[in-house]
Amino acid sequence: MKRNLLLPITSLLEILLITFHLTSDTIRARAGTPEAGGSTLVAVPILFIWLYGTLMLTERRSGHIIMLFGSLCAMGMPVIHVKAAAGFFHGALAGSSGPFVFVWTLHALGVLGMFSLVLAVRGLWDLRRGQPR
Repeated sequence: MKRNLLLPITSLLEILLITFHLTSDTIRARAGTPEAGGSTLVAVPILFIWLYGTLMLTERRSGHIIMLFGSLCAMGMPVIHVKAAAGFFHGALAGSSGPFVFVWTLHALGVLGMFSLVLAVRGLWDLRRGQPR
């Protein structure tokens, strides 16, 4: 597959998985916490900018930078959940129902985030050097 198609595809997959993950976070959140609904006010505009950069600015430097920041967000999602007070290493997910998809999305986001980070950096490098991708 062409490299210029891989970055938008991985970025779209990250957006999809992050929406699944944020939905799961919202469902599992305690009432009155930011995760219980208030974080949606922040997440939706960020996801919109990420989606716009992925679809409309794919061949531009600004699109690569947006996808680069998106890949960092995707890579950071597993780290945030491991380092949190109720993270994996504290056993918070062990007793809950249906943690498989939740944890799987974290792993997939980490892997896709690393892959798209490499692709975004290579794309920015190619744009800087003026080479066709």
